[in-house]
Amino acid sequence: MLELLIVVAIIAVASAGVSFALRDSAEAQLAREAVRLAALFEAARARSLASGVPVRWRVTESGFSFDGLPRGTLPETWLNTGVRAVAALPLLLGPEPILPPQSVLLAARSNNGSTTEQTLRVQTDGVRPFSVQAGSP
Repeated sequence: MLELLIVVAIIAVASAGVSFALRDSAEAQLAREAVRLAALFEAARARSLASGVPVRWRVTESGFSFDGLPRGTLPETWLNTGVRAVAALPLLLGPEPILPPQSVLLAARSNNGSTTEQTLRVQTDGVRPFSVQAGSP
């Protein structure tokens, strides 16, 4: 009986370790948000270019919005509630094929309770597609 109890305890500790290893870190969540935002920027840019209507992206209290596109065309909320975007001005996404260089800094707090923030930058030079780069505060 004692051996069985020890085996059950070992299995419990091992499964707890695996569940902690599989948890989604703040860094992974932020990276997923940044890649998603870059894809949304490119989708909005393509729609603007095709329709000839200017599209601007801006930060809102509930997430963000694409002004110039019909409401509900593209998602306007973050997947993770801990993410915030820092953009000085609304980003112009079209209809011109060449845009001015633009970037948005995304930040998220670590899950471990520390005060450090993870940051990533979603940017374009105006010619190439939006890409994700290491952020700087």
